[in-house]
Amino acid sequence: MSDMIPSPSRSSRCILFDWGNTLMRDIPGYIGPMRSWPQVYAIPHAPDVLSSLRADWTLALATNAADSEEVDIWAALKRVGLDRLLDRVYCFRRIGHKKPSPQFFQFILDDLQLEPSNAVMVGDDFEADVLGANRAGIRAVWFNERSAESRTGVMFRTISDFRELPAVLRELMNADGQPPMKG
Repeated sequence: MSDMIPSPSRSSRCILFDWGNTLMRDIPGYIGPMRSWPQVYAIPHAPDVLSSLRADWTLALATNAADSEEVDIWAALKRVGLDRLLDRVYCFRRIGHKKPSPQFFQFILDDLQLEPSNAVMVGDDFEADVLGANRAGIRAVWFNERSAESRTGVMFRTISDFRELPAVLRELMNADGQPPMKG
């Protein structure tokens, strides 16, 4: 539940997840740190999908959350059982830069000692999560459960249901000849 070092089998690649409306539901009208909201919810199927990906990937949260320190984020994740599935939490309050800035993503890559080609960002904000990651050389998945719009490019794909993520990750990572992945 803290900044754990991933096992060597998983440390060579990472999925970065946005927090609000990607792993956990942002609830209109609730303010302050999510850890103290009256109710919190994981996005449907997110826990099962993260559990299935965990054997092959380092899983990290990468957020612009303004109301929560990392300790608050871990506490909110624990309320829905996601804390045990994530290896790291990266919050702009510690990094000093927000998505979509390249410095936000570079901080994470440096910390994990990864090349951009070994990371994928998953998030609901096309500009900050997808295009921001792409500008840093990181492939991305746009999680769009709010509309039927789907965007596809060399460096990104769209999903509307978390259960689509493993197949889309395989497609994205194989797009440039990388070896196929399990999961």
